[in-house]
Amino acid sequence: MIDLHAHLLPAIDDGPETLEGSVALARAAAECGTKVMTATPHLRADHPGVRVHELAERCHALGDAVGSAGIPIKVVPAAEVDLLWAYAASCEQLRLATYGQRGTDLLLETPYGPLPPNFGSLVMRLTERGVRVLLAHPERNLTVQRNPRLVVDLVARGVLVQLTAMSLTRASKGSPAQRAAIWLLEQGAGHVIASDAHSAGPWRGPDLRAAAGRVDSVAPAQAEWMTHEVPHAVLAGEPLPPSPVASAAGGTLRRLGSKRSVGRMLSATLGSRAAS
Repeated sequence: MIDLHAHLLPAIDDGPETLEGSVALARAAAECGTKVMTATPHLRADHPGVRVHELAERCHALGDAVGSAGIPIKVVPAAEVDLLWAYAASCEQLRLATYGQRGTDLLLETPYGPLPPNFGSLVMRLTERGVRVLLAHPERNLTVQRNPRLVVDLVARGVLVQLTAMSLTRASKGSPAQRAAIWLLEQGAGHVIASDAHSAGPWRGPDLRAAAGRVDSVAPAQAEWMTHEVPHAVLAGEPLPPSPVASAAGGTLRRLGSKRSVGRMLSATLGSRAAS
């Protein structure tokens, strides 16, 4: 498996505080079947220690430490980019934040607070700078939970979607994030499962296996596509391989995308909030 979202670098953002913690995180991921991890620290104002021109060197040093520990995992540089940071970045800075610093694919953080009405337009304007956007964990956003069609509309325009493993597992059963994630899967609007790991575990660990099993229960044969085939294409800057299931994200929602289906999900989400 390939993990496209993990806070792996030590003492740089809210991931491991030490090199030993980063090595332990890589070891835990390898034991769960992950072969490649991208180090994606936050590039945003509240993490000033993350400097984009240092990412390659830091990943190289961590890769050496992981290899010396006998852990069979490859570390690839990238970043989880805040939209405001991306708009202020130069072309070279933006390239250094992309996967493998190839200049092709960018992990864009979905804010946790309410999205502005022009969020979709802002994302699409970013793609005009020549990057393919992988939108990180939109299912965890309140606005998306209330109106997940916002994400489907972006997918129809070429944006890729990363769903977080934690949102799909039993630990999140019945949560608004899980309902949104599964609905997006059912619409063909999920491309990548990633851990968003911050530690070796159990808190925000790197295990993708339970989430992969959940995906296959919703969309059979889709987990391999989301944990290996699509991530491989992203790292290579190549077109995505065909999905093993029919996608409903091409502008029309054919399967569980009826107004009644969406209404049931949104009613459950808003009802759970009123009861909490």
